[in-house]
Amino acid sequence: MKLETIINQPVIETERFDLRPLRRSDMGLIEHYASDERVARMTTSIPHPVPPGMTEAFVLRAMSEDRDEDVWAMDATKDGGPELMGLISLEKMDRNQSEVGYWVAPIFWNTGVASLAVQTLVEANPLDNATMFASVFQDNPASARVLTHCGFQYLGDAESYSVARDAAVPTWTYSRKL
Repeated sequence: MKLETIINQPVIETERFDLRPLRRSDMGLIEHYASDERVARMTTSIPHPVPPGMTEAFVLRAMSEDRDEDVWAMDATKDGGPELMGLISLEKMDRNQSEVGYWVAPIFWNTGVASLAVQTLVEANPLDNATMFASVFQDNPASARVLTHCGFQYLGDAESYSVARDAAVPTWTYSRKL
C-alpha cells in the first residue's frame, strides 16, 4: 500500500469550493485542462503541447516539503461539483511577498470561480505576506478584471515570456498590500 504525503499547506474553504493542496490523483485533470491551448497561452509556464512527464513533475514539486510555491486545487466536491476547476498558487518571494498565479479550466470561465479563489486566498493570506503581486497578459482582460475586483492595484506594464507562445508577451502588473 502507498500513502500520499500530507503537506504543510492549509485547506481554505469558500462557500462554493475548497482550495486544497494538490494530490497525485489530480494529475489527469490538470493535464487535461492544461493541454487546452487557450489555458496554456494565458500562462508563462505551460507549454503547448504539454510534454510527457511535465504534469507529474509539477504535482510532485507542489507536494514537496521544500517547495517555493504553494499550489491549491479549486475543488467543488463538497457540494457535489467537480474535483478540479483550476489551480491557484502563491510563489514565495523575498521581503514577505508572494506572487499569485491562477488558471481556470475553460468550462468554468465566466462563473466567478477565479474571482472567488483569488479573493479567498488574499483574505486567508496563508503565507502571512505583507504584499501580493500578480501579472496578466494584456490580451487577457478578464484576468485583469479578476485582480482589480479583488483589490489589486495596477503598477505598470512589463512583459513576460510565454512558453506556449514562444514569445515575450506584454503584461499588466498588479499588487495588493495586506
